[in-house]
Amino acid sequence: MHPAQSRQNNHAGDVMSEKTLTRMDLSEAVFREVGLSRNESANLVESVLQHMSDALAQGETVKISSFGTFSVRAKSARVGRNPKTGEEVPISPRRVLTFRPSHLMKDRVAAGAKR
Repeated sequence: MHPAQSRQNNHAGDVMSEKTLTRMDLSEAVFREVGLSRNESANLVESVLQHMSDALAQGETVKISSFGTFSVRAKSARVGRNPKTGEEVPISPRRVLTFRPSHLMKDRVAAGAKR
């Protein structure tokens, strides 16, 4: 059995595939589907990602229709516990990035690669 196939039978939180979509993959898709040059496609992808990153860094929410919502959440300070020793450890307040998929995206992921 192929390693990626064996992962499909693991727990729900496990990774199902070793394939990763990269910036280069996105810019190549723009190049093929939109018709911009490879350089213009890479610049476009980089610009979109930069706009999203800037908005999130400023605490804004990024909502992409039919895809999902990226938002920044403030977590307050709390006391954690080292699982090995049981020792209490303070956890500093911090901001975390969250992603909430749209219902369409949830349905599409649940259906798998069927097209």
